[in-house]
This record gives sequence, C-alpha cells and structure tokens, in this order.
Amino acid sequence: MNREREIVKASVYGIIGNVLLVAFKMAVGFMSHSIAIILDGVNNATDALSSIVTIVGTKLAGRRPDRHHPFGYGRVEYLTSVVIAIIILVAGFISLRESIDKIIHPGAPSYSAITIIVIVVAILAKIAIGIMFKRFGDKTNSEALIASGIDSNYDAVLSAGTLVVAAAQNFWGLNIDGAVGLIISLVVLKAGFEVLGDALSPLIGGPEDKKLVDDIIAYTNSFPDVRGTYDVVLDNFGPNEVLGSVHIEVPDDMCARDIHALTRQISEGLTEKFGILTTVGIYAENTTGAFAPLHADLDALAKSDPAILQVHGFYVDEKTSTVYFDLVIGFKADDDAIRDKIIAHLKEKYPDYTYNVVIDHDYEDDQPT
Repeated sequence: MNREREIVKASVYGIIGNVLLVAFKMAVGFMSHSIAIILDGVNNATDALSSIVTIVGTKLAGRRPDRHHPFGYGRVEYLTSVVIAIIILVAGFISLRESIDKIIHPGAPSYSAITIIVIVVAILAKIAIGIMFKRFGDKTNSEALIASGIDSNYDAVLSAGTLVVAAAQNFWGLNIDGAVGLIISLVVLKAGFEVLGDALSPLIGGPEDKKLVDDIIAYTNSFPDVRGTYDVVLDNFGPNEVLGSVHIEVPDDMCARDIHALTRQISEGLTEKFGILTTVGIYAENTTGAFAPLHADLDALAKSDPAILQVHGFYVDEKTSTVYFDLVIGFKADDDAIRDKIIAHLKEKYPDYTYNVVIDHDYEDDQPT
C-alpha cells in the first residue's frame, strides 16, 4: 500500500464532497435567509480547505531524509493539523460574530420543503464522507484523516440542528436561527481547540502509549537471558517514524559477544514487529544472592514511599563497593529529597557502600499526577 497515495485519494474525495455541500448549503441559506445554514456551509468550506492542507502536508512529510533533517519530515503532518485547527478556529470565531449579530438583529428565515430535503441530503452526505475518512484513516494510520472523519460525523449532527430551526419556524413561528448558529459556532470552536491540542501534543512530547510500552516489554522479556525490561522511551518523528530506547537486565557474567548478539536480535525484532528503530542499553544483574538482603531492604524502602513508582537496575560492584540502582519517581515529587532519604536509610544499615542512584520518570500515559 502506498500510504501517501491513499491519503491524497481520501482528501480529494473529501474536497469534492465538501465543495458540493458548500454549493448546496450556500444556495439554500441565501434563498431562505438562514444564517444557520450559511454558517454550516462555511464549516463545510473549511473542511474542504483542511483536505487541501492535508494533501500538501502529506506530500511534504513524505520527503526523504537529508543532511538538514536526518530523521525525515514526518512531523510536518502534525504541523498540518495545527494549520487545520487554526482554520477551524477562524471559521468558528467568524460564525460566532455573525450569530450574535443575528440574535441582536433577527431576520425572517423561511424553510420550504425543498430546503429541508437539501439539508437531509447534506446530513447523509456528511455521514458518508465521515465513514470514508475513517476507513482511509485506519488503513493508512493517518490521525489527520481519522480526525476528519470524526469531524465530518460531528458536522452531520450540527447540520441536523438546522432541521430544528426549520421545525421551530414552520410549526411554531419561532425564530431560533441566531441561537442555533451560536451553538454551532461554539461547537466548531470546541472542535478547533481539540484538534489544536491533539496536534501540539506530539510536537511538545506527550506520554507514551501504555499498550505499546507493555507490548514492547513483553516482547523483550520473552528472550531467555533478559531478566527485566525498563526505561522504554519513544521519540515520535512522524506517524511511521519512531525512534526508541530500552534497557534490559542481564546476568553480569554474560560476555560481550553474547550481549552483542542478544541486543542485535532484540533491536531488529522491535523494528520488524513494531516499526521502531531501538537502541538497547544494558543493566547488569548480580548472579550470586549475596546482596539479596540489601536489595530487599531497598525494595521495602521504595514501597513505603508512594512517590516512588519503581526500583530497577540494582547491581552491586564488589570491587568498588558501589551499589547502583534507578528510582522511578512521580513528576510532582522532590527527586533530590527522595534520593537523599533512600541513601541515608541504606547508609545506616550498610555504611561500607557508596550509592550511585539515577532518577527516572514514568513516561506512560497512566502515571499518577
């Protein structure tokens, strides 16, 4: 499957569908003097423009890496979503202004049977466009298309609001055109801010997907010589360009040759299975049980402090009498204070050792706040 070609194809279909809807709704809106229908048409125009932006962004994101951007241009897709969000927000604010003016200075909208039929057809068309976007989005792993599908189905619901306006006007003589236009404007603004948040999150750096991290850990732990997997960190350079790093714990008597073979096998497997180019780091695990009491005391100290989420990478170097371990601590906790407290407790019972402690954080999306 050519991902770029499929995204462009879906976007072209979206442009054609939305342009036809714009023509329908604008004509009906001006004939019936309905601000709600006109604003709904403006919303469809922004959807068509968004599809154009998606095509341009996809083309730019598909450029090959070069010396100036060695990790490729995949993040352009997220910038595309930022542009789409701005388009939606501008349309929302314009709609909001017009709706408020319509409430202050109401007109006299009229809705014929033809008008209502056109609105119903438009609703069905938006549902069809939404299904199409969702199908292509799932097929290509394109967040932009999936979001467009959700937005399209949402538009169908909003268009249904104009039927409420028509019913109120035709059956009860109530002019709620401006009020419905106001509601549509607020919903469009809400959608714009949500799209903007979703677009900015991968650019700023959001939490790791828990299921993906759990799957990576399960795969890595499936190797017989791996005693534990920790510190999974993923860096997103686009929908299909993810770099990662992971630490594995292995017996301290493994030779460099065996470690080399193991890490290469894990790295290649992660690339093949998950599409992630991964660097594999090593923690050594003591092969003797001589330091089990010290390890047990450390675990007990960690469990007594709710700010400590995990202890890993425990290793004692007998030659230098150095104890190594990592503490995974919640973001709101005082890292230095917790580390100093743990070291002080261990020093009381095991004064002959030096303690080398690294502070880590949990980057998954379900971590405590």
